[in-house]
Amino acid sequence: ICSSCRPLQAVMQVDMKTPLLASSAPHVSEPLPRCPGGPVIGIIGSGDFSRSLSIRLVASGFRVVVGSRDPSRVPRGLFPDGVELRSQGEAVDGAERVVFAAVYPEHYHTLVGLRERLAGKVLVDVSNTARLNGVERSNAEKLAELFPQSSVVKAFNVVSAWALQGGARDGSRQVPICSDCSDSKAEVLQLSRRLGFSPVDVGGLCASREVEEAPLLLFPSWGGPVLVTFLLFLFFYGYSFIRRVLLPFIDKGENNFNRLPLVMVNEALPAVALVTLALVYLPGLAAAVLQLGRGTKYERFPGWLDGWLCRRKQLGLLSFVCAGLHVLYSLCLALRRAASYTLLNAAYRQVKAGVENSWVEQQVWRSDLYLSCGILGFGVLALLAVTSLPSVGNALNWREFTFVQSGLGYAALTLSVMHTLFFGWDFAFLPEAYPYFLPPMFLLALVLPCVVLVGRLVLALPCLTSRLTKIRRGWESARHRRPENLDPPGHCGDV
Repeated sequence: ICSSCRPLQAVMQVDMKTPLLASSAPHVSEPLPRCPGGPVIGIIGSGDFSRSLSIRLVASGFRVVVGSRDPSRVPRGLFPDGVELRSQGEAVDGAERVVFAAVYPEHYHTLVGLRERLAGKVLVDVSNTARLNGVERSNAEKLAELFPQSSVVKAFNVVSAWALQGGARDGSRQVPICSDCSDSKAEVLQLSRRLGFSPVDVGGLCASREVEEAPLLLFPSWGGPVLVTFLLFLFFYGYSFIRRVLLPFIDKGENNFNRLPLVMVNEALPAVALVTLALVYLPGLAAAVLQLGRGTKYERFPGWLDGWLCRRKQLGLLSFVCAGLHVLYSLCLALRRAASYTLLNAAYRQVKAGVENSWVEQQVWRSDLYLSCGILGFGVLALLAVTSLPSVGNALNWREFTFVQSGLGYAALTLSVMHTLFFGWDFAFLPEAYPYFLPPMFLLALVLPCVVLVGRLVLALPCLTSRLTKIRRGWESARHRRPENLDPPGHCGDV
C-alpha cells in the first residue's frame, strides 16, 4: 500500500460502514481522500445517463461523486456501490479534475452558481441538439460562454446509456471529442480509452455542432444507395408491368394482373441486384480511367465520383439483399396456387397430345447451368457481405481484403451474368421475345454489368496495368511533374 493511502486504510479499519464522502452539512463539502490509483470524477445530474456513466467509471477503476439538486429524493440503490451522492456543489468540489455535465441544455442556467467552483476544471458536455440544421450555436459553445474559466470538452454524446452499461471494454464504439483546450481534450481522450472506447479527435469546439447532430442522423451514408436501389426497382417493375400486363390487357384483353404480387417482383429483384452489383465496381473503373488520362494520382476526383466510391459498400449490401429476396421468392414460386394449376394444365395437354416422354435435353442443361451459376454467385456475394462487417474485415490484411472485395467481387458479377445468360439461353434471338417491340428485361439488366466486365478486361491489358500501377505508386507524367521532382542528370528516368 502506498504511503498516501495508509491513513485512509486506518480510517476504514475503524469504521467500514462510514461512507468516504459523508455529507454532514448541506453547504460544507468534506475533502475527499486522494489516491493516485483512483482519480475522482464528478457528475452533475442524477438521471439515467449519469447512472450508466457512473457504472462504467466505477468498473474502469475510477471513484465517482454524483451531484444532485436534491440528493434526498434520489432512491437508494439507484447508483452502484462506491458512488457517493451529494449536492451539486459538493460533487464539483470533490472532483479532482474532470466534471461531467449530465443535465439537459435548458437547465444549464441553473449551474451558474457553480461557476467559481468549476474554475480551472474540465467540464465535459454530453448533451445532444434537439433538431437538425439549427441556426443556433451548439450546446457546448453555450456552456463555454456560461463557464469561461472552465475548459469545456464535447464528448460521449454519441454513446447511449445502454452502451455505457454494455461492458467495460466496448472498444468498437467511437467517441468524437472536441475542445479548444488541447490539454483538457487530451485528458478526456485518455479517459475515453480507459473506459474502453475508441476516441476520435475532431478538432476545436467549433466542431461540436456536427458532433451534437450526429446522433440525430438517420443512416446518412445509406440515403443515396437506398434511393438508387428503389428507383431501379421501380423502373424494372414498371417496365415488366407495361410489357407483361398493361399492353396485353389493352391489346388482347388478357388478364395477367395476378402476376403483380409475386412473379413480377421476382422478375425485378434479380435485375436490381445485378445492376446494383455492377454499380459497385463501375466507379473504380471510372477512377482508373481518370488516373490514366491525367497521368497522376494527385488530382482529386470529382465530387460525384468521390461520393460514389464511398458508397460502394452500401450498394454491395443492397445488392446482396435483393439477391437474397430473389432466392426466397424463387423458392416460393412452386408453393403458390397458380403453379399447381399451370402444372396440371401442362400435364393435361401432354396426355391429350399423347406425349409419353416430355424430356427436353436442351432445357435440362439450361436449367442446371443457370441454377448452378446462380447458387455459386449468391454464395460468393454472401462472402462479400460477411467480409464487409468491421469485425471480419479488421481480421484481414490489406491484400486479403482486396482479394475478397475485388477479385471475388468480379467473380460474383461474372457468375451473376452467366446465370442471367443461361436463363435467357437463345430466347433473345426469338421474335416472340419482343412483344410490342420491347426487349426482354434480362437484356436491359445485362447492359451495365457487361460494360463493367469488358472495361475490367481492357484495363487488365499489360500496357494499361503497368502504367496504372506506376501512377498509383507515385509516378507522374511529364506534364504534371514539377521541376523539383525531375530525375537528376544521368538517370534514365521512367520508361
